[in-house]
Amino acid sequence: MSAKKLQFISIALASSLAFVTGCQTLDPYTGEKKTSSAVKYGAIGAAICGIIGSRDSGKHARNAAVGCGVIGASIGAYMDSQESKLRESLQNTGVSVQREGDQIRLIMPGNITFATNKSHVQSDFYPVLDSVVTVLKEFDETIVEVQGFTDSTGSWEHNMKLSESRARAVAGYLESGGIIYQRLVTSGKGPSNPIASNSDAAGRAQNRRVEIRLRAIEAQG
Repeated sequence: MSAKKLQFISIALASSLAFVTGCQTLDPYTGEKKTSSAVKYGAIGAAICGIIGSRDSGKHARNAAVGCGVIGASIGAYMDSQESKLRESLQNTGVSVQREGDQIRLIMPGNITFATNKSHVQSDFYPVLDSVVTVLKEFDETIVEVQGFTDSTGSWEHNMKLSESRARAVAGYLESGGIIYQRLVTSGKGPSNPIASNSDAAGRAQNRRVEIRLRAIEAQG
């Protein structure tokens, strides 16, 4: 890749990050800076389209950049097809596929993904993530958000660190399989957003999980 193209990519990413930073607000509960979903994912999509447009030179590159993203009216059908492929690929794996509007949510239980209190993906789970990678490569106009969650046992700091490490581990595996890192967003949620009660072992096991949320990159302009 030429220096000019590298410079273009750097500018695209830097501009998007600067825009996102400028639109942040402070979460009064956690004290963390937060960005609205529309701003965050719009900026990421713009950066990805810029990178796609920089891969080649001339007319092909311009057409690639202009054609990047899914037209609003087609997003539903695009995600329908992706959901169908994911359900087919992830049957009997223990991974739940849920549809939420125009987004897809994959729920990966912690007990099949990681050893207790560890953040290295278990080798038995590699084939499952490989199946996810295959679908993500086919539907490459989606942003992939990987979120880690824990139960409520242990300290807040430990749970936040563990959930962040697990999210990064899953995202890292996806990247090693060929998913460009610009599509990947990671975050650790710790014990927040439980999907079951933390008062019993079964509920805590459900709350220890990694989720992958998929949303289409909307066409720009």
